[in-house]
Amino acid sequence: MGVNVDADAVVCEVTVDATPETIFGFLTDPAKIVRWMGAEAKLEPQPGGVYAVDINDKALMRGEFVEVQANKRVVFTFGWEGQPIAPGSSTVQIDLEPRGKTTLVRLTHTGLPVPARADHADGWNHYLARLAIAVPGCDLGPHNNNLA
Repeated sequence: MGVNVDADAVVCEVTVDATPETIFGFLTDPAKIVRWMGAEAKLEPQPGGVYAVDINDKALMRGEFVEVQANKRVVFTFGWEGQPIAPGSSTVQIDLEPRGKTTLVRLTHTGLPVPARADHADGWNHYLARLAIAVPGCDLGPHNNNLA
């Protein structure tokens, strides 16, 4: 797993033992996304569609889908309901790059204020590690949704 916090973006990467076709559903299907991130989700994976993931009852991730390329890329706006980083105020792009029998998942988060970048890098690394475990079918058990 890798992370880079530079002047413009937070970039996190993880290699997952699955194809892009398998991973894509974990980015766009509400029942699958909560297996690795959040407790509840409403997703409408089409440009302009809702992107809403409730990490817990205080951390409510909100935005909308900007781009959806099946098995290749998902882009959505991002923010937190009722918090300084407002819904839709930043952008997350997730690219799926096949690497033989595995896939490199690269998440690029732009538009975050500088003071928030390190915390969001930690959060995304936490969730990408969970994604790498959940996609191959491992049961992660109850999630401690205290991040916020």
